[in-house]
Amino acid sequence: MSLASLPLFVRLAGRPVILLGEGEPAEAKRRLLDRAGALVVGEDAQAALAIVAIEDEGQAQAAIARLKARGVLVNAVDRPAACDFTLPAIVERGPVIVAIGTGGVSAGLAAALRQRLEALLPAGLGTLAEGLYAARAALRARFPDGAERRRAIGAALSPGGALDPLAGETDVAGWLAGVERPAASVATFVLTSCDPDDLTLRQARALAAADRVYHRPDVPFAILDRARADAVRIESDALPMEPGEGQIVDLTMDRRA
Repeated sequence: MSLASLPLFVRLAGRPVILLGEGEPAEAKRRLLDRAGALVVGEDAQAALAIVAIEDEGQAQAAIARLKARGVLVNAVDRPAACDFTLPAIVERGPVIVAIGTGGVSAGLAAALRQRLEALLPAGLGTLAEGLYAARAALRARFPDGAERRRAIGAALSPGGALDPLAGETDVAGWLAGVERPAASVATFVLTSCDPDDLTLRQARALAAADRVYHRPDVPFAILDRARADAVRIESDALPMEPGEGQIVDLTMDRRA
């Protein structure tokens, strides 16, 4: 399954961004750029990004063409087909930023999802992120192995864990003082559907946390894509006798599915 676009977080502080247009659509984009610390400039300036918020269709298309001819990446307000990049709806909790995009198809849907997430994500989420950042040296000392460190943090941040982010837990130092080495585990699943949306909650969580995913040749890529990007995928006819350390997931398709 291919991505319609690749989500990126770009640091714009002190960098020029071209903004063309007048009225509320342009002002809304200006406010967003100001929040990001960007330098808002005109069309003649040198910049890598531009936002075109011109209402007149002919003028807008002409400006888009001029900018793209210069190699500038363009966001064209209300013209998704002309966009090289889109601007998502944002939920901000300190350094934690959640972005919701629809590829410019429906700003209303993105806004509605943002409102739901605003109510879901605790105000202390930023404090938790900053605490984890401050504890990096202590975490490396406690768990020198990177994979083991990731598993320990993953277990703490899981639902009901010591640092469950949706429960408002923020005591990183207290957790680190008593945390034990995470135990290795093997989870074996027989899948009854090729649709990743049919994964159970347990299956989805196991894939998201796995270090290695052993799978039969007929397991769809759409299912494997639900694993972490850096999880090792290993096609095999059966789970090895010694699958390795860490969190292992073994997937088999129910041939009756």
